[in-house]
Amino acid sequence: MSKILGISAFYHDSAATVLIDGEIIAAAQEERFTRKKHDSDYPFHAVEFVLKYSNIKFKDLDQIVFFEKPFLKFERLLETYVAFAPRGFNQFLKAIPIWLKEKLFQKKMLMDLFKQHDSSFKDESKLFFSEHHLSHAASAFFPSPFEKAVVLTADGVGEWATTTVAIGENNKLEIKKEIHFPHSLGLLYSAFTYYTGFKVNSGEYKLMGLAPYGEPKYVEKIKNNLIDIKTDGSFKLNQDYFNYATGLTMTNSKFDELFGQKPRDPTKDEITQFHMDIASSIQKVTEEVMIKLTKSLRDEFKVPNLCLAGGVALNCVANGKILENKIFDKIWVQPAAGDAGGSLGAALAFWHLEKNKERNISSTDDMKGSYLGPQFSDEEINNELNKIGAKFEVLDEETVINKTVDDLKNGKAIGWFQGRMEFGPRALGARSILGDPRSEIMQKNLNLKVKYRESFRPFAPSVLREDLSEWFNINEDSPYMLMVSSVSKNKKIEMNDEQKKLFGIEKLNIKRSEIPAVTHVDYSARIQTVHKDTNPKYFKLLKKFKDTTQCPILVNTSFNVRGEPIVNTPEDAYNCFMGTELDSLVIGNCYLDKKNQNKNFKNNYSDKFKLD
Repeated sequence: MSKILGISAFYHDSAATVLIDGEIIAAAQEERFTRKKHDSDYPFHAVEFVLKYSNIKFKDLDQIVFFEKPFLKFERLLETYVAFAPRGFNQFLKAIPIWLKEKLFQKKMLMDLFKQHDSSFKDESKLFFSEHHLSHAASAFFPSPFEKAVVLTADGVGEWATTTVAIGENNKLEIKKEIHFPHSLGLLYSAFTYYTGFKVNSGEYKLMGLAPYGEPKYVEKIKNNLIDIKTDGSFKLNQDYFNYATGLTMTNSKFDELFGQKPRDPTKDEITQFHMDIASSIQKVTEEVMIKLTKSLRDEFKVPNLCLAGGVALNCVANGKILENKIFDKIWVQPAAGDAGGSLGAALAFWHLEKNKERNISSTDDMKGSYLGPQFSDEEINNELNKIGAKFEVLDEETVINKTVDDLKNGKAIGWFQGRMEFGPRALGARSILGDPRSEIMQKNLNLKVKYRESFRPFAPSVLREDLSEWFNINEDSPYMLMVSSVSKNKKIEMNDEQKKLFGIEKLNIKRSEIPAVTHVDYSARIQTVHKDTNPKYFKLLKKFKDTTQCPILVNTSFNVRGEPIVNTPEDAYNCFMGTELDSLVIGNCYLDKKNQNKNFKNNYSDKFKLD
C-alpha cells in the first residue's frame, strides 16, 4: 500500500493531501484550522488532519512531495533583480536574507518541521520536490474524467512560469510550452485588484463581482499600453507600468497617470463608477486572452477536452465564456485551483509520473465532490454544542430537512454544516449559508447582516442537476461553482428604460429574474450543480425545497463572515451563528434556533476579521 503526502506552503493557501494507492483520501487547507485567512505557514494542522483521517503515522509515509522547487524560485529572484537593476535594490536587500535563512535551505527546514509530527523522523530520502506549474497541471488532469486533455494553468507566478500548456494522456503529462515571469495574466489581474483597493491574492473575486456594474471603457488603453496580446493568446506585459518585479506595490505612478487616479485607499475611498469601469475593462481583457489562448490550443492540438488550474482558473466568468464559445467539447476545472491544490497535484504527479502508475478514470471525476476535509459524528457534534452551552434539539434527518425548508421559505438565513468540509475556496453545501433565491432582499441582507461585506457581492445558486437547463443557459455539470452562465430567458425580468438608465450599484435593487438573490446585474449566475451521489443530504434538501416551492434552487454562500476562513468545527459554526444575524443553524441533525440561545453568547463579528 503506497502512502503519499503532498504539501503546499510558504506562499499562500498552505494545504496538505494524502493519497493511498493513488486514491485521494483527504485534503485540507491550513487556514481552516488556524482561522487565519490564506494562511501560508507550514500546514501543521492540515498534515495532522489528513494523516489522522487516513489512519497513517508520519513515519509510515512512503513519500512526502513539496509542490515547488525553491532553488528555481531563488534563481528567478536573482535574475529579476539583475535584469531590473538598479531598480528594486531595496526590495532585494529585504528579500535576500529571508531566502538565505529559510527558503534556500528549505529541505533542511522541512525536515525540521516534520519532527513536529514525529520527533524521530530523519529519512531525507522520502522528501521530493515537484515544480509549481506541474503540480497545478497534475491537479487538473489526473483527477479529471478525461483520458486525454489539453491542460492550461495560469496564475501569478510559480518558479518562472506564469502560464503553461501541457498535454495529459492516460497516466502521462508533459508541459509543452510556457510564458515566463514577469509576463503574467494573474499578476496583471492582481495589479488591478490592488489598484481598485482590494487585497492581492484574496480580493480578485471582488474585482470579478464588480465588473458587471461597469462599462469596459479602458480596454483599448490596457491593450495599447499594458499588455500586448498576440493572435494565439500569448502576451507580454509592459513593465514600465508595474512595480511587482522590483518593488513592494503592484503598480507605479506611471500606471496612475495612465488612468488618471491613484490606487483606491479602502480605508477612506468609496467605490465609484470609475472603479466599476476599471473592473469591467480588465475582466474583458482577461476573457479575451483566455478565449484566444484556448482557441489556438484547440486548433494546434486537436484535443476535444480542456483542464484548467492555477488562480486564473478561479475566474469563473472567463471559464463560462470558454464554455459558451464551444471552443472545447468538455471542460474540467480543479476545484482547489489555487496554491492549495498544489499539495494534491504534487502527490498525484509523483504517483503517476515518477512511479508510472496507471489511472482509473471516472466518468465524473476523482475529487469525491471535493468533500475531502474533516467531518463530525452526531456524538461529537452533541458533545461540542453541550460544552459551548448551545440550546439545540436533535431530530431525525427528514424532520431536520422539513424544518430547514420551512425556515428557508419564510425568508430566514440558515447556517448549514454537514458531512466533510470542502477542499478549495468554495462552499459546496457542506459548510454553507443558505437562503431563498426568490427573495428580493436576500442578497442585500446576507451581504450586510451576515457576511458584513460589500453589498455588490453576488451569491451563487445551488441547483438540482436535472433542473439546470430549465433555469440557466447551460447544460454541463458544474459541481464546483466554477462556471458562470446566464439565467434562462423565460426566467428573466427585463429592465424598463428608466431602470436601464441607472448607474452601477443603483442597479442592485432591481428585480431581474424569478430568482433575484442569485441573478447578477448582467443576468449571470455562478452555478453549482448538486448531485445525489456526492452530497445526498444537500440533494434531499434541494429536492424538498423544490417540492414545496417549485423552485429547485437555493442561495449558497460560504459559512463565514468576510475576512474569516470558512468554518471547520461545530464551535466555529456556533461562533459565526452567534456573531451574525443568521436565524437558524443546522449541524448534522442538530437544529438551533437563534431565539433560544443565551443572549450573552452573542459576540460582535462585524469587525472581528480584517477586510479581505
